[in-house]
Amino acid sequence: MNPRAIAFFKLVALLVVVTALILLFPPAQGFVEMAARELRYLWWLVLLFALAVWLIWGLGRKKK
Repeated sequence: MNPRAIAFFKLVALLVVVTALILLFPPAQGFVEMAARELRYLWWLVLLFALAVWLIWGLGRKKK
């Protein structure tokens, strides 16, 4: 499997997990809506998203 396909499957997995969490935990959806309206909550949402991206793509890489 080439790296582009692996990245695509990781992105799809991230979207599936986020969707499942929103469906399982309705308060999370309220938090996202509130974050879209108020900037101070938006920064927390951006940081959580960045942490998720780092955990998926950055944590498993081997250092050269």
